[in-house]
Amino acid sequence: MRYVFDSFVLDGATRELVASGTPVRIEPKVLDLILHLIGARDRVVSKDELVEAVWQGRIISDAAISSAISAARRALGDDGQEQRYLRTVHGRGFRFVGALVETASEAPAPGGAPAARVPLRQEIRYCRSPDGTRIAYATAGSGPPLVKAANWLHHLDFDWESPVWRHMFEALTRRHTLLRYDGRGMGLSAWDVTDFSLERQIEDLETVVEQAGFERFAMMGLSQGCAKAIHYAVRHPERVTRLVLLGGYARGWKRRDNPDGSVLRRAAIEMIRVGWGGTNPAVRQLFTALYMPDAPAESQQWFSDLQRKTTSAENAAAILEAHGDVDIRDLLGKVAVPTLVIHSRHDAGVPFDQGQELAVGIPGARFAVLDTNNHILPATDQAWDRCSGLIEEFLAE
Repeated sequence: MRYVFDSFVLDGATRELVASGTPVRIEPKVLDLILHLIGARDRVVSKDELVEAVWQGRIISDAAISSAISAARRALGDDGQEQRYLRTVHGRGFRFVGALVETASEAPAPGGAPAARVPLRQEIRYCRSPDGTRIAYATAGSGPPLVKAANWLHHLDFDWESPVWRHMFEALTRRHTLLRYDGRGMGLSAWDVTDFSLERQIEDLETVVEQAGFERFAMMGLSQGCAKAIHYAVRHPERVTRLVLLGGYARGWKRRDNPDGSVLRRAAIEMIRVGWGGTNPAVRQLFTALYMPDAPAESQQWFSDLQRKTTSAENAAAILEAHGDVDIRDLLGKVAVPTLVIHSRHDAGVPFDQGQELAVGIPGARFAVLDTNNHILPATDQAWDRCSGLIEEFLAE
């Protein structure tokens, strides 16, 4: 349906909010919240109902709900004082109180693109790495193939609906067939694993590519995935057409000249071992603050939940240890494909100089700097618009 109120037009089919003719940037879950409140505008909606409808019954803190309500009000030019559209009914819940006109969503113009956005779908399959480890992988979108190497924390199914990653997947599948996979010990892949060495992880990547049937493709690495992407590009130069490296490094945390950073990582690993999967989110909040300090509360909550769902404490610690041992500096000069290196200027997860090292070491690499504190870029970060534009332009060349 299409809802018109004051200067706003909200189309449920295209999932677009427009104010005075200008599109409003809004997180998917915040949009879901507004749509649900409008759909139930004849009554008060309880917090429990919102959690069930918007977050599919997941455990969500009151602070996260309040943050989503505040974000919805900001998108509508509202606030907690006036409450012109979203009213808080204390002790009961929330209600949409604006006067609106409801119409059917507009039909597509003849010969034009459909008004409704095609739902983003993925197909999940399984294969086995040479050592017998079960690996889950997924494809989505259409167009030239793009392979994303696995990073530290990922879950094919959970990530798909998460505001942490959803906007990135939508951007990457707009013009490409995106191949993702859960690395060993993570997500939908086998958890009963003891060997997390870089060589085994490269074998996982090679196996997934073969199973997907890709011959030549662009490759993308995020964070820890950059080392795998570089390794693969050097080992299989005839198959990789372009390389995108976002927030990556050639040297793991144990190999850097940063004693304080090593102490922090070792302390974090011990904290993981004792508090990763518990109900107290303190340990997970440490990594949330490290990787996406300026993200909205909803995204931070999802990232905290991702940490708990994606793997066991033992695996999380072991994989972080293995990433610390990585050192592929000797491979940088052997990269023979066009490469784009992108790094956040104030990245606390992976220091800025690590991105510089990649760009300097890879022949002809382009280096782009993002003015942000976030290692993982939420949709609300202005740096994301620049990042996605850089990637799209580079892959289209």
